[in-house]
Amino acid sequence: LFSDTVAGAKASAVIYSLVLTCRAGGVDPYAWLRHALTELPQRAPDADIEDLLPFNCTAQKNLPADNDSG
Repeated sequence: LFSDTVAGAKASAVIYSLVLTCRAGGVDPYAWLRHALTELPQRAPDADIEDLLPFNCTAQKNLPADNDSG
């Protein structure tokens, strides 16, 4: 409905699914996304990234959304 292309709709569905997986697992979606997007560029293209999935990212559970405030 809000995507201009099929590829855009698929990309949106992936993001929505990851955010809802975070919420279901008690992981702050914003903190998880910041963590994942910080870690991904540091890894080799063929590296295993399963530890970055929301349900495996226990270090990000219940963290405040922004650790820079204070």
